[in-house]
Amino acid sequence: MSWGTELWDQFDNLEKHTQWGIDILEKYIKFVKERTEIELSYAKQLRNLSKKYQPKKNSKEEEEYRYTACKAFLATLNEMNDYAGQHEVIAENMTSQIIAELVRYVQELKQERKSHFHDGRKAQQHIETCWKQLESSKRRFERDCKEADRAQQYFEKMDADINVTKADVEKARQQAQARHQMAEESKTDYSSILQKFNHEQHEYYHTHIPNIFQKIQEMEERRIVRMGESVKTYAELDRQVIPIIGKCLDGIVKAAESIDPKNDSQLVVEAYKSGFEPPGDIEFEDYTQPMKRTVSDNSLSNSRGEGKSELKFGGKSKGKLWPFIKKNKLMSLLTSPHQPPPPPPASASPSAVPNGPQSPKQQKEPLSHRFNEFMTSKPKIHCFRSLKRGLSLKLGATPEDFSNLPPEQRRKKLQQKVDELNKEIQKEMDQRDAITKMKDVYLKNPQMGDSASLGHKLGEVSQNIEKLRLETQKFEAWLAEVEGRLPARSDQARRQSGMYEAQNAPSVNNCAQDRESSPDGSYTEEQSQESEVKVLATDFDDEFDDEEPLPAIGTCKALYTFEGQNEGTISVVEGETLFVIEEDKGDGWTRIRRNEDEEGYVPTSYVEVYLDKNAKGAKTYI
Repeated sequence: MSWGTELWDQFDNLEKHTQWGIDILEKYIKFVKERTEIELSYAKQLRNLSKKYQPKKNSKEEEEYRYTACKAFLATLNEMNDYAGQHEVIAENMTSQIIAELVRYVQELKQERKSHFHDGRKAQQHIETCWKQLESSKRRFERDCKEADRAQQYFEKMDADINVTKADVEKARQQAQARHQMAEESKTDYSSILQKFNHEQHEYYHTHIPNIFQKIQEMEERRIVRMGESVKTYAELDRQVIPIIGKCLDGIVKAAESIDPKNDSQLVVEAYKSGFEPPGDIEFEDYTQPMKRTVSDNSLSNSRGEGKSELKFGGKSKGKLWPFIKKNKLMSLLTSPHQPPPPPPASASPSAVPNGPQSPKQQKEPLSHRFNEFMTSKPKIHCFRSLKRGLSLKLGATPEDFSNLPPEQRRKKLQQKVDELNKEIQKEMDQRDAITKMKDVYLKNPQMGDSASLGHKLGEVSQNIEKLRLETQKFEAWLAEVEGRLPARSDQARRQSGMYEAQNAPSVNNCAQDRESSPDGSYTEEQSQESEVKVLATDFDDEFDDEEPLPAIGTCKALYTFEGQNEGTISVVEGETLFVIEEDKGDGWTRIRRNEDEEGYVPTSYVEVYLDKNAKGAKTYI
């Protein structure tokens, strides 16, 4: 099958068909270009998506990725980033191996097609010229033959006419002969041109056009083959990245299989474990017996025996060491009422109010809030570090020794800080060794540099090392103190070095009990044995026994009987005289003291206050 023989008369249709083939190729190139743009856009969106959900450095999100589920999610993000990279590879390979090659090939194809059809048109023009020559010679031969016939007829007519002279007859005869001669010449010329045209026409239809059409056919077949190869390459480029994409997906599956719920649960324990023991059972309080009480000793922890300083625990379970368990005085400070006091009775007679007004039900507030109020209202604090820590907690600052954290969390923070300081010390020591070596080189080879110029730098590094070591010793002492007070832990969790035990100096422990009773109420420490709890409780009591009581700023006389049945209040009898230790701050309650162990709040409207004029900020009112 050949276009030259089968399609010898379809020059125009072949021209249109080959142009259509080039258009198809250009359309395919445009398709691949748009595919690469989609791949690049998809890869960019995947990368942006992966970046969007990546944890921010030095943020709380980064700490959350300790859990295996979060690690699996992070691995998925990383794999998706690699997945996006494979789509970029697809786009790059398609651009270089398909688009660039096809664009160059289309340009070559257009040039070749133009050349072939130019030759075909040239052959067409040549055969058309030969045809025109043939037609021209044919018309001339026909005209000369007609002229020769007319001249012959005129001669015969003149020869038959007797009236015509001989000269006229001779002239007509010569003219007829000339016309016949011209007709013979035209005949010869026409015959020659006809033979030539037939030859050219044979060459055109059997040689030139078949050759040109054959070349066009080969060109078109090469275009088809090239397009097929491009389509195959298109698929192969996708197939090349499938193994890597499969690895990415395998990585995601592996990350999913690595999720360990038990491990995550253990991490939650490590992250939030306070180190405290749960409180013991609360004993029954018998209110049938008449008694005056400022605050329930059992409201926050177990009941205690009279005159005993040790704690009682329900059953054999370990009780929680609450820092407020021992002192009625301290409990009254921590449990001041926070609701408006009751109005005074309509009658001053006790019979008008047989049971007396009841103090308002106290709102439940965290002990840390109450203790913070106590710390701020206390004029003297025995240990100033505790006051500083309480103020820093109110301002939102983190204490240097992490005393605002529970014991277990504090130990982890201190351990992390010690590790960071050790790394910094190691860096400084490496820098010192490098400077020392450089100094030795300068001493041996003075032309390389001045060794004296490194002395200042070496001194700075040594000072930094010394500062870091002192800082490390401070944190190690705090760490040793915390580890010594925590319950027994696994050997793996304990520190291997004994240097931390040696750093537990008295200078660090002089405010240990105060740290246990930090204003936020978060610090109570548990021990593995009950005797240790008793010792800590005794130390805590001694801490507050040493504190000076609030000075009296005046006296007051009870106008009505008041039964203080809620925590933080004190019962008074009409006509009783008591000491005022804290005046009304606008909430309707006045803080008074009966004796060293009994103090609390009463409604301001129930007493007549006589403040000492020399007391700071005192004012007289009724």
